[in-house]
Amino acid sequence: MNRFELFKILRQHIKLSNKRSLTYEMNKTAKTLIYIMSGFVIMYLLFIAILISLVANDSTTETPTEFLFGMLPFMLVADFLFRFLGQQTPAQLIKPYLLLPIPKYACVENFILSSMIAGNNLLWLCITVPYAIMCLLFSYGLMAAIGFVVGFQLIIIINSQNYMLWRTLIVRNILWWIAPIAVYALLFLPWMVKNFDYMFSLYGSIGNGVASWSVLTFAAIIAIIAAFFFINRKIQYHYTIIDTSNEKNTKLKTVSEFRQLDRFGEVGEYLKLEIKSIMRNKNMRNSFLYSTIFTVFLSAMISYTDVYDDSFSSKFFIVYVFIINGGMLLVKVMGAEGNYIDCLLTHKENILQLLHAKYYFYTILLLLPFIIMLPTVFMGKYSLLMLISMMMFAAGPIFCTFMQMAVWNKQTIPLNSKLVSKGNVETNWFAVGAEMAAMFLPVVFLSILGLFFNDTITYSIMLVIGVIFIAARNIWMRNIYQRFMARRYENTESYRATR
Repeated sequence: MNRFELFKILRQHIKLSNKRSLTYEMNKTAKTLIYIMSGFVIMYLLFIAILISLVANDSTTETPTEFLFGMLPFMLVADFLFRFLGQQTPAQLIKPYLLLPIPKYACVENFILSSMIAGNNLLWLCITVPYAIMCLLFSYGLMAAIGFVVGFQLIIIINSQNYMLWRTLIVRNILWWIAPIAVYALLFLPWMVKNFDYMFSLYGSIGNGVASWSVLTFAAIIAIIAAFFFINRKIQYHYTIIDTSNEKNTKLKTVSEFRQLDRFGEVGEYLKLEIKSIMRNKNMRNSFLYSTIFTVFLSAMISYTDVYDDSFSSKFFIVYVFIINGGMLLVKVMGAEGNYIDCLLTHKENILQLLHAKYYFYTILLLLPFIIMLPTVFMGKYSLLMLISMMMFAAGPIFCTFMQMAVWNKQTIPLNSKLVSKGNVETNWFAVGAEMAAMFLPVVFLSILGLFFNDTITYSIMLVIGVIFIAARNIWMRNIYQRFMARRYENTESYRATR
C-alpha cells in the first residue's frame, strides 16, 4: 500500500468515526443549525472582503497586494487564536493506528497533510478570492490574482502548522505559551524597531512577490511549510507515544478540607468536589486556568485600551468577557462527572445538588471580570448599570442555556490525559451551537433593543431578564434534572463507553 492509498483510507476512517459517534444522531439537527450560522459567517467575511477592496482601490500609496499583505501580522494573530475553537492536533486521532504494520510516521504524516487542507484553512478564501476579483483580476491579470490567492493560502497553511506545534506543547506545559507569544511578537518587530509604515511596506513586498510569481518568494514559503511539516511530524509522534505509554508520576499532595463550606450542607460538599477537581486534575485545572487568564487579559484590554471602543466591539466583548470563564466550562457540564457517574446516581437528587453547586461556583467567578472592569466606569467608558446588567444576564439566561447541556452531554471528559483522549475531540454539535448562541445572540438582542430604546432602558431590560432567570433558578434547574433523569440510562451508557 502506497502513501496516497493510506491517505485516502485514513480520511475515510475519520468520516466513519464521526458517524459512529454516540452523539451522531443527536448532532444532525445541531449541525444543520451550525451550517446555517456558518453561512452567515461566510456572508460576513464576504462583506469584509468587499469593504477592504473598496479601501484598497482608493489607496494611492500601495498596490492592492501590498495593502492586504501589509495587514498580514494582524490576520495571522487572529487566525492563530481562533484555531483554539476547533482545530485538532493529529495526536488526538492516531492512537488506534500505532500498532498496525505500517511505517511509524505514516499516520502522523497523513493527518498533518489532512490538517493543511482542512476547512478552517479554506475559510480565508472567502476574503482573498473576492478581493482578488475586485482589485487584481481586471487591473493586473488572471495570473497575478491566482498568485495572490495561492500565496496567501500557503501562508495560512504555515500558520496552521505553527498552531499545531505550539498547541501540542502548550498541552504539556503552560509555560510553552511564551514561545508563540514571542513568535508573533517578532512579526511586529519592524513596527517596534522603526515605524508602522515600514512594517506595512515590508509585508506588502511579500504580496508583490506572490502576485508576480517570484520563484524566491514561493521557494521560501514552501521551505517554511516543509520545515514545519518535519518538526510537527517528530513532535506529534513523540508525544503520542509518551501519552499512550500511560506513564504516571505519583506525588503526595496536601488535601484541603474547605470546612467553611460545611454550612451549605450537601451543596457545600459538591462545591468542595468542584474546587478539588480543578485543583487536582490536570485537564480541568488547565481548562480553568486558560479561561481565567483569557478573561483577565480580555478584561484588561477592554479596560485600559481603546481597541474595542467601537459600537459593535463594545457590545460584543462586554458579553464575551462575562461568559468565557464560567460559560465555556459549563458548556461541558457533567463531562468530568462521567468518570464517576455511577456513584452520583446512588442517592436521590444528587445530580440536582451538583448542578446547584456548579451554578453557584461559576456565578461567583463572574465577580472577577466585574472587578477588573470597574475602572471603565470611572473613566466613563462603560456605566455601572451596564456592567451589572451584563453580569446578571450572564448568570441568568446565558448560564441557563449552558446548563441545558447537562441533558445532552454524553461524552466523558478525561481528568488528566490530554492528547490522545476521546474527550479532546469535539463531537457534540449541540455544545458548539450553545457556545455560538451565547456569544452572538446577546449582541443581536442588545442591538435590537438599542434601535428602540436608549442605553439606560436597554441595560435595565437586560438586568430585569437576568434577575428573573436567577430568581427562577430552582425551577429551570429542576427541569434540567428531571430531563437528565429521564435519559439517565442512555447517558450513563455513553459515559461508560467514552471513558
